[in-house]
Amino acid sequence: MSELERKESYGYAIIQDLKPLIEISESTLYPILKRLLTKKAIVSKSRIHNNRVRKYYQITEIGKEEIAGFVDDWGQVEKIFEFIKGAGIDG
Repeated sequence: MSELERKESYGYAIIQDLKPLIEISESTLYPILKRLLTKKAIVSKSRIHNNRVRKYYQITEIGKEEIAGFVDDWGQVEKIFEFIKGAGIDG
């Protein structure tokens, strides 16, 4: 289950949640979020928080399907990687 399936979130919080896994800047994250919005993989809604507008993101069914496809593809990438490392090559 993806993080955005558990709860909606906003840009800064997503960056903080990703810190243990990967360092990502706002200038990297926001174009990714824009592409996901364009693909309808996520939706956004604006809310006022501390007198500022904050945009929250939530995954859609299309986004869930994209993740499932990625996970399937990743399994194939891992098999290819193992083959290249030598697990499937006589040396």
